[in-house]
Amino acid sequence: MNYREAYEKWCTDPYFDADTKAELAAIASDEDEIQDRFYRNLEFGTGGLRGVIGAGTNRMNIYTVRQATQGLANYIIAQKGQEKGVVIAYDSRIMSPEFAMEAALCLNANGIRTYRFTSLRPTPELSFAVRALGCIAGIVITASHNPREYNGYKVYWEDGAQITPPHDKNILAEVAKVTSFDMVKTMPAGEAKAAGLFREIGQEIDDAYMEELKKQSIHPEVIREMAKDFTIVYTPLHGTGNLPVRRVLRELGFEKVYVEAEQEKPDGNFSTVAYPNPESPKAFELALKLAKEVDADIVLATDPDADRLGVYCKDTESGEYISFTGNMSGMLIAEYILRERTATGTMPERPALVETIVTTDMAKAVAAAYGVKLIEVLTGFKYIGEQIRFFEEQNTYHYVFGLEESYGCLAGTYARDKDACVAVMMLCEVASWYKKQNMTLWDAMLSMYEKYGYYREGLETMTLKGMDGAEQIQRMMSEARENPPSELAGKKVLALRDYQRDLRTDMITGDTAPTGLPASNVLYYELEEDGWCCVRPSGTEPKIKFYFGVKGTSLKDSAERLESLKDAMMKMFR
Repeated sequence: MNYREAYEKWCTDPYFDADTKAELAAIASDEDEIQDRFYRNLEFGTGGLRGVIGAGTNRMNIYTVRQATQGLANYIIAQKGQEKGVVIAYDSRIMSPEFAMEAALCLNANGIRTYRFTSLRPTPELSFAVRALGCIAGIVITASHNPREYNGYKVYWEDGAQITPPHDKNILAEVAKVTSFDMVKTMPAGEAKAAGLFREIGQEIDDAYMEELKKQSIHPEVIREMAKDFTIVYTPLHGTGNLPVRRVLRELGFEKVYVEAEQEKPDGNFSTVAYPNPESPKAFELALKLAKEVDADIVLATDPDADRLGVYCKDTESGEYISFTGNMSGMLIAEYILRERTATGTMPERPALVETIVTTDMAKAVAAAYGVKLIEVLTGFKYIGEQIRFFEEQNTYHYVFGLEESYGCLAGTYARDKDACVAVMMLCEVASWYKKQNMTLWDAMLSMYEKYGYYREGLETMTLKGMDGAEQIQRMMSEARENPPSELAGKKVLALRDYQRDLRTDMITGDTAPTGLPASNVLYYELEEDGWCCVRPSGTEPKIKFYFGVKGTSLKDSAERLESLKDAMMKMFR
């Protein structure tokens, strides 16, 4: 069936509701829009679905959600996991409650028990709930930090992490088998509840999750001591972080917490911020205005599903607020945990720090300083969550902290995904600890640069939408794979890691070795003088991403090295 035939079917088939048909009728004269909505099925990737909300096979709607859920249900049944059940959470985005309900009722119709949160919850709480309830899987309806027109559907397995091999590929295969909507089951909510298949959850999981968060605090006495002198400004960016973040800060004893009022309430239209991404400076405009009014020490923003944390901190010399990257805030938390757990005798045996391959190389220096094992994994926090399971199953290392460059980290093992709620509480504790010593977080960061080196990282993206864009991205990756550069920005390429081929090639000697990581369409260039860069297609958006890392002798030197490397890399791919 071509895209036009698929469009006509959706316009006429009685299976599709009147609102869907009306939406499609409105685009009858727009052939490009019809093609974009129907040229493919919305791809169920290795983590789930993500796409623009709307009618069509290439959109997020109740029908594509049901179809994906039927594939998941078939896999759960094959694994004999019906009785364990599935827990479902959702964020503040448009259609999130509806998609969560459709997923639950599809699973129920397949004889699978569901536990659905009564209202919006953060993604990391879903990760926690999977294990707390002993479920076979979890679903969270969210598009994370994507623009307002997006929504998504992420799948977790019984270890609490997003699906990894072999489950990701196996679920994907089952979803692919659901080729028509008449293969999809659903049932009325009343019948599902009466049969005991549909259950609602809330406060009891919130309380248990909150207790686990608070256990990660190392110096609660410092928080109490500094509570009246440490000022926090926080914005949930209209998302799920508002209640849990405020609660954990309050229960730990922080007294001066100011929440940006215009962005406090859940709002799927994100009416005060076009792009609810804490990596974006525009997302902080209102919070920074409030911070200046109350003279805040720290300014924090969480994304809609509260798994990413953005940070600004006041520079006492200039009086201005300085933006921190995810690498910077992650390293501040990491060193604090390693240093203070060592000092207090609470460091576990065989401790391990886990990061992704595109996260700062400062992690290597910090781990080495404290005698902690550093483990690198592929991009995506699910691989960090997977390592926690490996440690437990193999009795090898004890996880102490994990981070990725994209503003995500996790302290503790209660969840298996990045958690902005724990990141907020840990960073506020870190900042309080330093303030007691008359230092700001920026002072602490400068101290780390002096101690370990001036590491600096960057990210560039190209957005290439539609069928042509996807083909262009694949062509760019193929050309780069076949024609590796010998130097970038005047620095020799020492080695090329091709994770798709599981091959590390020494560019000087020609020697090859396995990468040791699962296959993934990623190219990583090791450069002389501790530089590196990496390119990969996004798994959730129509983008190709370019990552860069350098080590300089000063802030200025590292900034210049980074800019030079960016220019060289982007010229290579244009």
